[in-house]
Parts: sequence; structure tokens; C-alpha cells
Amino acid sequence: MKLAWRGLAITALVTFAAGVGGVWVGMAGMHAFHHGRPGLHEVVHQRLDLTEEQTTRIEAIEAEFATRRHALEIEMQAANAELAAAIREEHGYGPRVTAAIERFHHAMGELQSETIRHVFAMRDVLTPEQQAIFDTTVVDALTTEQQ
Repeated sequence: MKLAWRGLAITALVTFAAGVGGVWVGMAGMHAFHHGRPGLHEVVHQRLDLTEEQTTRIEAIEAEFATRRHALEIEMQAANAELAAAIREEHGYGPRVTAAIERFHHAMGELQSETIRHVFAMRDVLTPEQQAIFDTTVVDALTTEQQ
């Protein structure tokens, strides 16, 4: 019976890790594209011909987002450590495992929400012509198949 619980715990951990990996692959789409397409950062800073004021405002938005992103990444790492400890101690899909998974999902959801708020904050700084290029880049990043 212990072997069955161990198998279940390993399966849960592998499934959880695969989900985390999927999120990271999706997030990477915001930074780089398949087939050499430029990332959002490159488009904003190299292809939109930003004014000095736009550059200053976007840099402030990016700095604020970097701080928040870092805090949420630390929270996800802590949730993973909590999950590892719970798996080690519970040897099954118990309440501590469930709580750790929920903690991770909450932080991951917050990171996704913060990322989208960040994207819209940058968009608000742009002219309509720049917004059209920006929008295409964002949509491509979210819909391009990753390999």
C-alpha cells in the first residue's frame, strides 16, 4: 500500500512540474518568438521609435513590474519548497500538499495578472500607431505555437 501512495505522490509531483513548465513556456512567448520573431521588449525599445518621455515612463513601468515579478517568483519558489516538504511528510495527496498547490497557483495567477497589467500599462504610453505594432506583437506572442 505504501508503494501505491508513493506512486501517487510522484505522479502528482510530475503533473505539477509539467504544469509549471507549461506556464514558463507560455511566459517565454512574451519575450521571444518562434522563427526569429522579435520579442516584446525588443519591439518596444528598438522598433517603436519611443520619445524620451515614453522611454522614461516605460522604464519606470518595467522597473515596478520587475520588483513585483521577482516577489511573485519568490512566492512560487516558497510554495514549491512547501510542496516538496508536504510530499515528503504526507506521502499522498493530503491537506498540506493541497495547500501548497493552491499557494503556488495563487502566486502564478497573480503573476499572470501582473504581467497583463504591465502590458496594458506600457500600451497606454504609446501613440495609436505604436499601439498597433505593439498589439500585433502581443497577440502573436500569445498565439504562436511554441516548439
